Amino acid sequence: MLANVKKIFEEPLYPYLRSVDQDENPPVQKPVIIIGAGPVGLTLAIDLALKDIQVVVLDDNEKVSFGSRAICFAKRPLEILDRLGVGEQCIEKGVTWSKGKVFFDERQVYDFDLLPDPDHKRPAFINLQQYYLETFLVQRLEKLKADGKPVEIRGKNKVTSIDQKDEFVILQIDTPEGAYAMQAQWVVACDGAASSVRSMLALEFQGRVFEDNFLIADVVMDAKFPTERWFWFDPPFNRGQSALLHKQPDNVWRIDLQLGWDIDKEAELKPEKVKARVQKMLGDDVKFDLEWVSIYTFQCRAMENFRHNRVIFAGDSAHQVSPFGARGANSGIADADNLAWKLKLVLDQLAPEELLDSYVEERVLAARENILNSTRSTDFITPKSKMSGIFRNAVLELAEQSEFARPLVNSGRLSVPSVYDKCSLTGKDHPDMPAITRPGAPAIDAPVDKKWLIDLVGNDFQLLAINTKVPDMLQVNEICIKSLIIEATDIVRQRYLGNAKSAVYLLRPDQHIMARWLEFDEQAVIQEIKRITRYSGRGN
Repeated sequence: MLANVKKIFEEPLYPYLRSVDQDENPPVQKPVIIIGAGPVGLTLAIDLALKDIQVVVLDDNEKVSFGSRAICFAKRPLEILDRLGVGEQCIEKGVTWSKGKVFFDERQVYDFDLLPDPDHKRPAFINLQQYYLETFLVQRLEKLKADGKPVEIRGKNKVTSIDQKDEFVILQIDTPEGAYAMQAQWVVACDGAASSVRSMLALEFQGRVFEDNFLIADVVMDAKFPTERWFWFDPPFNRGQSALLHKQPDNVWRIDLQLGWDIDKEAELKPEKVKARVQKMLGDDVKFDLEWVSIYTFQCRAMENFRHNRVIFAGDSAHQVSPFGARGANSGIADADNLAWKLKLVLDQLAPEELLDSYVEERVLAARENILNSTRSTDFITPKSKMSGIFRNAVLELAEQSEFARPLVNSGRLSVPSVYDKCSLTGKDHPDMPAITRPGAPAIDAPVDKKWLIDLVGNDFQLLAINTKVPDMLQVNEICIKSLIIEATDIVRQRYLGNAKSAVYLLRPDQHIMARWLEFDEQAVIQEIKRITRYSGRGN
């Protein structure tokens, strides 16, 4: 194992420190308590702190996650991480890629490029081990705390019980120095697929567990493979199964090898057996060291409701998908992005508590999309019948020669941001404008005056005016809407105007488009904002 990686795993990043809250009686109350210091919980904590909402992160660990775990981070989550102040670190450390190859047996059947258009600040994907992302997020959180922002993380603080009242939640917390209690107006469970919070509330997942297992092996090697996503169906080194290869920083390579269902997991995890499998894949002349090994089972499941009174679920605690497609961590970061600004409005008493139901509506929709795509990928990768296998192999054979067959090849439909079509907060549209930037969709980046549109938009309510005028600022029910006025370049015209000569977009703080018009209409903007401040659900 590399020395710097070993140091990351072994040294506490947020060690236990006694808090004054442990001596308070009655228990102190915090606006938001987040349970779980993974990428989702840390992302949400930083976003809330930047919005001046007091937040405490509790975690029963004090170190980063062992092993690379999530490694593929897509363009939209990178834009979110930019806004939180860690995007550049991720890009500098990560391995940027956009190209992939798909193999059947020993033959390449096709390749792809996810983002041929260079007119975006961030690439289609980077590969970055989860332990690096967690490190960057904790460092950012500690820097915000040092700068006076109301945020802290407490290691070795294990939540052991949850008691919900009408106006707050009581948490019992165990520490190396004994137990104590805290109250929270809102609790967000970001404690992963095996969520203890979900268990405490006797809540369950709905969905499928697939009869298959995959071996993950992170190996350190100085290989000459290109920085691409390579996926094999029925390769000679793993007959009847599939395999995946990805490059990560520090000459670490992620290898996924399909094992099948009826296996002895303990035997398969033995180093000598893992090394034999990897050596067969890489060839006898390639030298490598194992860094981390695990076995996972395909699961595509979600909770029916992500909000239970004052406890809200986000990330893997709310939904699980198989890893092909990189939809787990990317979707979890989007959960946090969606939830933070809504909690801010509710806590500031600028919107009713029911606004948090729009988080459920939008992110359950996203989870169902991810589960559908992930299930289809899983069914293609591991056919469930002889006829399905014949169809899968015929598609792969055709894809080598015929372009029409290539979209049917499904080695994992890669993560894309969800569009909140027909959701309660999705407002006015105009048919002359491009579908890619319709209400409900996230804003699309473009170069503007040697800057990037995604940076200029920021993280507040925003009016984006293109080839027209709007007021510098608009105040609606104490909500401040800032303005950005730009002239249309060819790229901006393509992405935001279409056949229209001008446009005005209303953007939410998470940079999703709420509504759009050809020209500024103050009353129309006011009505859209009132739909948030007076939120009562679908059809409002």
